Amino acid sequence: MRPIKETIPISEALRLVDEASRPIDRTSKIPLEEANGRTLATDIVANRDVPPFNRAAMDGYAVVAETTADASRYKPTRLQCIESVHTGRLPTLRISPGECTEIATGAPIPDGANAVVMVEQTNRQGLEVEIFSAVTPWQHVGQQGGDIVTDQTVLRTGELLTPSRVGSIAALGMAEVDVYDQPRVAVLCTGDEIVSPGQPLEPGQIYDINRFTLSAVIAEHGGVALTFPIAGDSLEALSIAVDHVIANRTDLLVFSGGSSVGERDLTLDVLRLKGTVDFHGISVKPGKPTAFGHIGTIPVLGMPGYPTSCLSNAYLLLVPLLRRMAHLPTYRPQTISVPAAHRFTSTNKRHQLYSVRVVSGAAVGAFTSSGHITSMSKADGYIEIPEGQDIVEQGENVDVTLF
Repeated sequence: MRPIKETIPISEALRLVDEASRPIDRTSKIPLEEANGRTLATDIVANRDVPPFNRAAMDGYAVVAETTADASRYKPTRLQCIESVHTGRLPTLRISPGECTEIATGAPIPDGANAVVMVEQTNRQGLEVEIFSAVTPWQHVGQQGGDIVTDQTVLRTGELLTPSRVGSIAALGMAEVDVYDQPRVAVLCTGDEIVSPGQPLEPGQIYDINRFTLSAVIAEHGGVALTFPIAGDSLEALSIAVDHVIANRTDLLVFSGGSSVGERDLTLDVLRLKGTVDFHGISVKPGKPTAFGHIGTIPVLGMPGYPTSCLSNAYLLLVPLLRRMAHLPTYRPQTISVPAAHRFTSTNKRHQLYSVRVVSGAAVGAFTSSGHITSMSKADGYIEIPEGQDIVEQGENVDVTLF
């Protein structure tokens, strides 16, 4: 056995990971319908006005606003309707004082008109239209360039594309957009006892959980998970697997298993053989046997094999590293403050993450074991018990970070 002799605080681990993370600079042009959640790699400058013409903002009648100044319910202004204009059609006649054009929402305003009277404020008899309410110039009209004007910088490089921002690009008629590439993250699970779901289990074997939890975290935070065959417990097998990973244009390598203290926990040996180790061992529970280093320019995270430890440290370390590489904003999970439903104890001097359920407005412990995935799957989030604090008393308010 090779025990971890020294650990570093979680704050120091986060600092080292942050300092080592670099946003990737590759870009791609992708269809606009795939752009939501991606990060812009170029400024979006308007090549046209939006809207490209003055258009009706209401169903009603296009008018010369000044001719309606005295209109009221008791003394309506009477105008002659000279044309009807629907969306997708252009008006053919110019409006003069004393005239109006029936118009649909979104249709182009005819020349000479500068306002629209809502249909609810009118009454029509044949071609004569009674106007019951005065309108001001440009009332109920979407003016050309009122949203976006030509040469305006609509979005800037580095902005996250949301549904509304995708919509603003679509308004300019652009079908494609330049975005930063998503980091390619290799997930390499290790262990002779690990078997892929769908395969039969032999005595002493268990199904691989971490490949799926890690891949889900990666996809949720801007990366593309690249999965590889499970690597056996030998230095040669693991070394060959790592070479295969590196050859596949990987931006980040995440090991699962092999970072603990047993003779066959070989992640550190391979990392030292092919690169450098920045730290091994964090003063946190669960997740103490976590390693971080580099192979060439590729960051490498060595996660514990136990499912809860692996997933906990994925939230703490992998998510901020990945989001910075992907040019995504800092992740700020939702937190709620609730009373502890019972006493929580921390039996060691490590920073503890304690998974909880929120039941009847109080935090109830959900953690059972680092090896039990249900410690996470049955939880709503987690509370943190800092290093140096042994007890959280029943009724004491705790901050629950929601998954």
